[in-house]
Amino acid sequence: MDVGAKLKEARLASGLSLDSLQETTKIQKRYLVAIEEGNLHILPGKFYARAFIKEYANAVGLDPNELLEEHKEEIPSTEEENVQYTRMQRTRKENHTEKSSGRIASLIPTIIVVLLIVGIVFVAWWFIRENMAGDATNPVEEPDDNVIITNPNDTGTGNEDADNEADDSDGNADEEENEDESQDESQDESNDQSEPEFTVTEEGTGSQPVSTIEMTNAGDEVILTLESVDDNQHTWLEIREEGGESFYNSSFSADESPVEIDISDAEAISFNVGYAPALKISINDVELEYPVDANQYVHQRLNLTITR
Repeated sequence: MDVGAKLKEARLASGLSLDSLQETTKIQKRYLVAIEEGNLHILPGKFYARAFIKEYANAVGLDPNELLEEHKEEIPSTEEENVQYTRMQRTRKENHTEKSSGRIASLIPTIIVVLLIVGIVFVAWWFIRENMAGDATNPVEEPDDNVIITNPNDTGTGNEDADNEADDSDGNADEEENEDESQDESQDESNDQSEPEFTVTEEGTGSQPVSTIEMTNAGDEVILTLESVDDNQHTWLEIREEGGESFYNSSFSADESPVEIDISDAEAISFNVGYAPALKISINDVELEYPVDANQYVHQRLNLTITR
């Protein structure tokens, strides 16, 4: 007996109709019929074939792992999809390395010009300093002792004006220093408050789009938050780090929302979202928007690179 027939037999034995099973598993009725008739190619993909069969088995009281193991030759494997994803990540990483090398090479002429300007300024400063030192060595004429003061009161007035000008200059200097400190503090606060930014480097196409996103200003601590936006819908969700570690691999519903995952040590992660309209993804409280319209393409894959 194939896997579809066994699931149908268990459903009938449990007294469940296809409509009630659809309500329980949130899987469309046409996909349930395709599973029972063995038409697994109708399902959205190999990954969903296994996920839907597991949900069906749980609903009718069968052990999903035992069922998948017993019919592993009949049920399609997801190894081929994982191999394609690994190749895509390797190619993207090589392209990123080449771009970084090109940027460094383009900065070399600019650095050389800056060094030349600094050298010219230093030489000009040295010549000016030498000229000033030479002028200081010239003899200074003695002042004439026969100075006639026509109005002694003018001397006192001049001193008072000079004192007032000195006080004004000191006050202006203090004000300028306070302004500089305020600007420095404002600049430090703006640097500390920089938020993560998401840039779509490749927008996915097709019925199951695969998009590539780059995240900058991530910081040392990176917290991923998953939230349900539809109480009546759930989605199958798989989140993996580049290299194989799995952060999440299960059905996500409103009962579990919200979920926080620490991905501070990860440099690149992938999302496999079965029903995008039901899931909101945020990183450090900044929402990650789907590059492709989630209402039109419900099954989406996202490859995220994290830059600190």
